[in-house]
Amino acid sequence: MDIAVPRRSGPPGISMAGFRQRASALVDIAMVAHPSVTLIIDLTEGEGLVYDAQGRHERGSVVIGLLPGDLRATGRGVGECLQIRLEPAAAAAVFGAATELKGTVVSLEDVWGRDAGRAEDRLRAATSWDERFTVAAEILGRRLGARPPVDPEVVHTWRRTLNSRGRVRVDGLADEVGWSRKRLWSRFRSQLGITPKRAARLARFDHAVHLLAAGHTAAGVAAESGYVDQSHLHREVKAFAGLTPTAVAVAPWLAIDDVAWPVRAVSSAE
Repeated sequence: MDIAVPRRSGPPGISMAGFRQRASALVDIAMVAHPSVTLIIDLTEGEGLVYDAQGRHERGSVVIGLLPGDLRATGRGVGECLQIRLEPAAAAAVFGAATELKGTVVSLEDVWGRDAGRAEDRLRAATSWDERFTVAAEILGRRLGARPPVDPEVVHTWRRTLNSRGRVRVDGLADEVGWSRKRLWSRFRSQLGITPKRAARLARFDHAVHLLAAGHTAAGVAAESGYVDQSHLHREVKAFAGLTPTAVAVAPWLAIDDVAWPVRAVSSAE
């Protein structure tokens, strides 16, 4: 698997990576929930990628919501795709509907209509990953300003939840933004598609599974991440990813994170 990352930062709240697979064998990857909405633009000629979300199948370019559950991607032969992670506030501007932010997997054509095919054609015509990143940034940048922005109070609540790794109380966040708990809960859910409590669980899960992927023991991860015990961690990992802690620790989806999503991208593979 070859991985390319942009030389420069893209639009705010958006990160990108390019993937090129050269193996001829069938690839079957469990996709692990992440606290971002994921857009995968399939640039493969031919059959492309197929996604299985609990018996429901999608093919080609897709939008994957914050809570994909048990989701797998399969493909065969040489293939390329552009994967884009969007913070929920950016995703709300790019895709518009909170249901797309929460849902499992939706065809990009169902969300963007004919614009999906036009975007794929432009990206396939690009001669390098650098050019593809530039094209993608331009396409997304136009959409970012096309809809009313998410409330700054909701953005603040999301980022505080993520930075605290899910260990902050909703009541305290409501006080921080000067809203009632009921109003924050309602606005957060209507604009991002999930409740603040669910967002906290997702942020805590993300922290925990990356610790597991780094080789930490399940018991140690449970204690560090704020789970009641190891059984609690097991239930949450199973609920969010459809995997056990042992299986998620070796998931290829997590193993490439340090390469594909560095804190600061400094180079790009051609």
